[in-house]
Amino acid sequence: MKKNKKKLFEIIPDDIQINADHRELEVVQIEIDSRRVTSQTLFIAIKGHQVDGHKYIANAIHAGATVIVHNEKINVQKEANVVFIAVSDTSKYAGLIAHKFYDDPSEKTQLIGVTGTNGKTSVVTLLYQAMTKMGYKVGLISTVQNRIGDLIINATHTTPDAINLNRLLAEMVESGCDYVFMEVSSHAIDQQRISGLKYRVAAFTNISHDHLDYHNTFKEYIWTKKKFFDYLDKEATAISNIDDKRGEVMLQNTSASVRTLALRSAADYKAKIITDSIEGLHMIIDRQEIHFQLSGRFNAYNLLTVYAILKESGLPSEEILTVLSQLQGAEGRFEKIIHPITKTCAIVDYAHTPDALDNVLQTIMQTKSNNQKVITVIGCGGDRDRAKRPKMALIAASLSHRVVLTSDNPRSENPEMILDDMEDGLESKRADHVLRIVDRKQAIIKAIELAKDRDIILVAGKGHEKYQEIRGEKFPFDDKEIIRKEFNKS
Repeated sequence: MKKNKKKLFEIIPDDIQINADHRELEVVQIEIDSRRVTSQTLFIAIKGHQVDGHKYIANAIHAGATVIVHNEKINVQKEANVVFIAVSDTSKYAGLIAHKFYDDPSEKTQLIGVTGTNGKTSVVTLLYQAMTKMGYKVGLISTVQNRIGDLIINATHTTPDAINLNRLLAEMVESGCDYVFMEVSSHAIDQQRISGLKYRVAAFTNISHDHLDYHNTFKEYIWTKKKFFDYLDKEATAISNIDDKRGEVMLQNTSASVRTLALRSAADYKAKIITDSIEGLHMIIDRQEIHFQLSGRFNAYNLLTVYAILKESGLPSEEILTVLSQLQGAEGRFEKIIHPITKTCAIVDYAHTPDALDNVLQTIMQTKSNNQKVITVIGCGGDRDRAKRPKMALIAASLSHRVVLTSDNPRSENPEMILDDMEDGLESKRADHVLRIVDRKQAIIKAIELAKDRDIILVAGKGHEKYQEIRGEKFPFDDKEIIRKEFNKS
């Protein structure tokens, strides 16, 4: 990517007063991480949930920062050659400054954002796959990976911080991306990482209990999601799933043009499921009958959301549906691995919330044959919302013939204690078909041993992840790799 160099007046928003003597000062880099600061850097001190950037202002100056943007009292000796700019909210202004520094990248491509508890990754991945098949060069910003055309960039967060997000968007613009599809997480909305960005289309998938370790209450989580739609301007289009009881709430007070989608309610974009099986969905969308390779009612909503976004982007119905019928979805989202001899079907899914787990298991139970048994391997992450642990165990036990409780990413917690929390949700009549194996690899192997010919094994929680995080260290771990190795032994 080409090097940027901007004068201070070009990147500081108009509502911030800067001394006339400083307007022409050149900035070659902007950072929120003091460890990345070099000469002529503008450093923005952000107070986060774990780290306060104001504590590292002296480090940034020592490393060569010439401009400091802050919103708290400065406790360092002010240097004569350093410009200090006080603002009301550094999180907000980080995005605004970054957008200007990188030449307003969201205004030079079609930026489409998708938010909601479940379905974000599937929707943006399907959008990426569909538009690529149609011959467009597109960018992808998702939980699984970021992509610039065919170039893969590993993702560390669902939505990057404001500086890296704008830098990435600028790279996508420079490489000629016509569209960029991105997941918009509640953390990113709350922390204003998307400040300054201009979205052409924004979509809401659904909302259920998640991230309550961060948002404290479900109401706060809902209103954080809603802020995304409140933020849109009148040139944008907001699309919402109104079968979700909060779907219409998301659209209240938005300045954007409003479109709705639903399977059950009257809406601008409607779909009907004719049949749903492990082999795929047979649906009617916009009065056109078509078969998709994806299974499950939740994927019916994902497909309809993708269809609505592409229609609102000006693409023709027939081309959209033809391409969507050929797609297989995102990695680790209802991804099937079939045993070559026994035809046992292992399904790997990222379901890590009660609602997502319920959706996946309901789909399996509704599409399986009468003689097929369902065996579920499930864990819950450490240092996250404890309230969902007993709920997820009960859902697994209620909708499976056998359950193996195991580790997910225990992080700093004792995995045995996490499993204790999960077991608290089990009713005594359901506990008799539940096993407890802390070692996730051994849990998966046990589930495979329990399965008979053509049975279905759901391995839930980690999906696309290629690691397991234990006591601050990430170890290589891939659910799919373990399944394939065990399947190939027999």
